Amino acid sequence: MSLCSSIPPTESDYKKKPDWLRVKLPIGENYKHIRQLVDTNKLHTICESGNCPNMGECWGAGTATFMILGNICTRSCGFCAVSTGRPLAVDWDEPQKIAETIFMMKVKHAVITSVDRDELKDGGSIIWHNTIKAVKALNPGTTLETLIPDFKGQEENILRVIDAAPNIISHNIETVERLTRQVRIQAKYRRSLQVLAFIKENNMRTKSGIMLGLGETKDEVLFTLQDLANAHVDVVTIGQYLQPTKKHLRVARFVHPDEFAAYKEAAYQMGFDYVESGPLVRSSYHSENHVIPGYGKNKWSKEKQAICS
Repeated sequence: MSLCSSIPPTESDYKKKPDWLRVKLPIGENYKHIRQLVDTNKLHTICESGNCPNMGECWGAGTATFMILGNICTRSCGFCAVSTGRPLAVDWDEPQKIAETIFMMKVKHAVITSVDRDELKDGGSIIWHNTIKAVKALNPGTTLETLIPDFKGQEENILRVIDAAPNIISHNIETVERLTRQVRIQAKYRRSLQVLAFIKENNMRTKSGIMLGLGETKDEVLFTLQDLANAHVDVVTIGQYLQPTKKHLRVARFVHPDEFAAYKEAAYQMGFDYVESGPLVRSSYHSENHVIPGYGKNKWSKEKQAICS
C-alpha cells in the first residue's frame, strides 16, 4: 500500500506556518560567546546570512557553516536565495581566511559549502582543496564536512576535494527526480547520484539531503531515498522547504512531523547509517554527529528498543 500523494497547496499554506515550525530563541553561554566573536570581528557564516532556524542550537554545540567562492552563483535554483549572475574573481587568500575564522570562533565542527562556479575550468575545486587543507592545518581538532556542488560530474574536480580528505563529503540531491528540472534548473538528478556514488567508490563517508513540501508524492520520496541508498550514501537529511522570497518556488504543503518520522524509519530500514528527518532539519543540523560511523544507527536502535520494552 502506498503512502498518500502530496496535498495541493491552499492559500493558508502561504500565510501561516504550522506550530511545529516555530523555533526557540537562541540561548546558552557557548552561543553567546560565538555571537560576540562574530559581531566583534565581523565574521561571516551561512548560519547567520541564511537565517537558519537551528543557529542557536548549532552554535551552542560548537558547529558553524561557511560559504566559499563568493556569494554569486552561476546557477538559478528555484529554492535558493543566493544571487545568480557573474561571480567576482576568485580570492586566493580565502582558504587561510576561513581557517583563521574557524580558529577564532573555536569551532569544533565546521561545514563548508559554496556557490556553483560553472564558469571556472576547475569549478572552484582548487579553492576547495586549499580551504580544506588550510582548515585542517590550523584546526587539527576540528572535524570537517564539505557540502559540494556537482562540479558538472567532472571526476578530476571531485577528486581534488576527496584528496584533501575532509571527514565527510556531502552533495544534496534536494528533491525527487520529477521535480529536479523545476527545482534545480541546471542540475541533473542522475548526475548527482553518480557524483555521490563516485565519492563513495573513493572510500569517503557520504551524505545527501532532500527538501519536502515542493509538490512531491510520498512514494517519490521513498524512491529517492532508495536511489540514495543504492548509491551507498551513509547519511541523509530530510527537511521542510521554506520559501525564501516571493520570487522563489511556493510551498506546496507543510509536511507533518509524523510523516517525517515515517521517512526516518523507512530510511533506516533501507540501510542508511544516519538519518535526520524533521520539519526544521537542514543539511548541517547535528552534523557534528554525522561524521561518526554507527552513531545514528545505534541511537535509532536504542530508541526502538526503549519503545518496545
